[in-house]
Amino acid sequence: MTITKQDILSNPIFFNPNQVKLVYRVAYQQRATEAEAWAKERNIKPASTDIKTVGLLLIDVQNTFCLPDFELFVSGAVEDNIRLCEFIYRNLGSITEIIATMDSHTAMQIFHPIFWVNNAGEHPEAATIINLADIQQGIWKVNPNVAYSLTDGDVNSLEQHALYYVRRLSNDGKYPLTIWPYHSMLGGIGHALVSAIEEAVFFHSIARQSQANFELKGNNPLTENYSVLSPEVLDSVDGKSIAQKNTGLIQKLLDFDKVIIAGQAKSHCVAWTIDNLLTEIKNIDIDLAQKIYLLEDCMSPVVIPEVIDFTSQADEAFQKFAAAGMNLVKSTDIIL
Repeated sequence: MTITKQDILSNPIFFNPNQVKLVYRVAYQQRATEAEAWAKERNIKPASTDIKTVGLLLIDVQNTFCLPDFELFVSGAVEDNIRLCEFIYRNLGSITEIIATMDSHTAMQIFHPIFWVNNAGEHPEAATIINLADIQQGIWKVNPNVAYSLTDGDVNSLEQHALYYVRRLSNDGKYPLTIWPYHSMLGGIGHALVSAIEEAVFFHSIARQSQANFELKGNNPLTENYSVLSPEVLDSVDGKSIAQKNTGLIQKLLDFDKVIIAGQAKSHCVAWTIDNLLTEIKNIDIDLAQKIYLLEDCMSPVVIPEVIDFTSQADEAFQKFAAAGMNLVKSTDIIL
């Protein structure tokens, strides 16, 4: 792989790898003062002067996925994020803009336990897979009580949508409907970026005078939203639209000269976002895939011991991305 020279920067003195696993308050004003001084000492120019633009897309680097005591901890995420912080600081002078996606949920969504009940009125446990046969046979049914909040009390329309939704996932070759524990809840600590990542993003914003962008996804109760670029299903049984592709972000990413992608989880939100981006690239010019760089040592797949392991699915997806021309790299590679 051909790589170009970059100015290698050291980590700021405040960065402590041992704190990446912790939740803490970022001292914004202090970090802002340090960032301006750091940039001046190292002759780091504002992002507006970049001749070649580089976008860093951070996918769902949130407490809910990245810290051991939270709901959907991805094993390996702490180490991934240490490497990711170091990558940001080391390449800060070359990264034009950072875009962070935020998985954003409320209680009553199609992939949360409260949405479903069995004949005993029990909700499915986390990691339960609900397929088309389960619904057709009445093993799992829509909880009629959630219709009050989601469809103005119309239980029938919600049931019809659920059946249609699971059928669409199957027909489109997507992951089957997985019931996830309540996670990334809006207003909760789990929704926040990992503190060390937030600190690095803020430091970059000040040092390079470049506004960080935050993309919320996943708050539609009627569809999953693994990819930040598009929900899993865009319509309902009546053909009416329930969601849209994120065309603004798609265009933004394609406008960069290079796009670097990291985050969690490799098998789900990362893989599906890249897959959607690849679809858009194929519709325009497949050569655009060559400007996409995937930091494989800054992401890990979903593995729930003795329950489910998505490692092989993640590996298969990334082999496809590489075959299309995308670059599989490590955070220590010189790519900028």
